[in-house]
Amino acid sequence: MSTASPTFSPLYRQIKRLLVQSLGAGEWKPGQAIPSEVELASRYGVSQGTVRKAMDELADENLVVRRQGKGTFVATHDEEVHLVRFLRLFPNDGQAQYPQSRLLEVKRARAPSDIARVLDLKAGDGIVVIRRLLVFGGEPTVFDDIALPASLFRGLDAATLTAHHGSLYTLFESKFGTRMIRADERIRALAADEAAASALEVPVGTPLLCVDRVAYTYGDRPVEFRRGLYRTDKHHYRNSLS
Repeated sequence: MSTASPTFSPLYRQIKRLLVQSLGAGEWKPGQAIPSEVELASRYGVSQGTVRKAMDELADENLVVRRQGKGTFVATHDEEVHLVRFLRLFPNDGQAQYPQSRLLEVKRARAPSDIARVLDLKAGDGIVVIRRLLVFGGEPTVFDDIALPASLFRGLDAATLTAHHGSLYTLFESKFGTRMIRADERIRALAADEAAASALEVPVGTPLLCVDRVAYTYGDRPVEFRRGLYRTDKHHYRNSLS
């Protein structure tokens, strides 16, 4: 009979975990400078090198941003590098562009069992459902269905979404204090049904790329399920692996 062995976590990983907890608790807000490595080393009673290794990983994971001569700041979705981080659709020809968002519907609903499972909710818990189009160069290209836990997005309505200019994640971060830090996606091919065909202005049965995304905030908490149906006649999905 085998027994589990205790696991060892390097000290810098322990410091990283404490820093992430502070970020998740809102001790330092998006865009705000965080204490220097010297100050953090004193706070946690470790060497500056240990703090630097922890910060290196946070920077690699896009949780913080280093600015030469200015310090280290909490990453924000307002920054240009993050605007397209979660949107992997690129034109076949020409320059990448950020799309216009066209709101179709927003409503409160009860989570069906499949959505509840993905968002770590109970079936019947409240969710906010957003349906929208992403329009590139005047042409509808992505048909999005989005589900969010209602408890985190009180007050999210059509007026709020219409008044906001920029990415949804910027709105979620600035108004509701929920920052998306990573996402898992599953991709498959799908034929357009009547609703998708009408929204995307393509014939029924047109091949579409279906991208199911679960986005997470601090503590690996799932806070968004999104199903996007992508036209790929003029765009393609691109990801870099390393």
